[in-house]
Amino acid sequence: MSEKNKNLALRLGTAAVLLPAVLWLLGKGGYFSAFLMAWASATVTAEYYLITMKRLSPVGFIGIAVAAALPLFPAWKPEHAGDLALWSVAGFFMVAWAWNLMRDPLPDGPGRAAHLVTGLVYGGTGLTALSGLRLHDQGLEWVVCALVITWMNDTCAYFSGRFLGKRKLYPLVSPNKTWEGFFGGMAGSIGGLFITRIVFFPGLTVLDCLAVGAAGGVLGPVGDLVESMLKRAYNVKDSGKVIPGHGGLLDRIDALIFNAPMVFVYVQFVRPLLSP
Repeated sequence: MSEKNKNLALRLGTAAVLLPAVLWLLGKGGYFSAFLMAWASATVTAEYYLITMKRLSPVGFIGIAVAAALPLFPAWKPEHAGDLALWSVAGFFMVAWAWNLMRDPLPDGPGRAAHLVTGLVYGGTGLTALSGLRLHDQGLEWVVCALVITWMNDTCAYFSGRFLGKRKLYPLVSPNKTWEGFFGGMAGSIGGLFITRIVFFPGLTVLDCLAVGAAGGVLGPVGDLVESMLKRAYNVKDSGKVIPGHGGLLDRIDALIFNAPMVFVYVQFVRPLLSP
């Protein structure tokens, strides 16, 4: 078997094992899904630290612990989750800057502190939003919507870009992405929600499908490009090795990290304003 085929088999085998486990935990809800998000948040934060700073400092481990705690707050204290998350991040901000005030070389301190805080926010925001979304009425359905707009965008963008792509989208960051792939991905996000409406979530309205699908069609690629920019800036191929055959977790959920907060904001704030 060629190396390419071995890698493909490894990726398919890993997906076959992990995907049912992830869907089962999401279906269970409560602390089951919250701990899944906590693991993902901590892992993404650790990957970011290792990309940007090459090693984990003591305060980096604190950042990873805070990142793990953030998605647990909605399941533990849903009425105070926002305040707990805000003050946890604010507290870590002060810890990160105070730590680097005492570390050499001092001119690098602001950059190190900024990366510590950014890694926490990068890892924690999207996964905490997904954890909070799961607690809503029909929360599982809305989490599925976030996954659908992300996966369908990625899949349709890949195939439309491969077979129709001619005009480069942003070659400085991602040479293979095209405008044809972008619009194909947009169609996939919107179309995926209409399919979800038919087979799984009849509570979705046409406006829900159009608004959330279109927003995901923009934010998903932005999330992907942001991670590509990060890896290109630090000359790394994968964000990590936590998933055999797939690289790091951030490589797999970079778009979801941007889509999940959008879906949460839409369900929490925008949709009630649109309801008759």
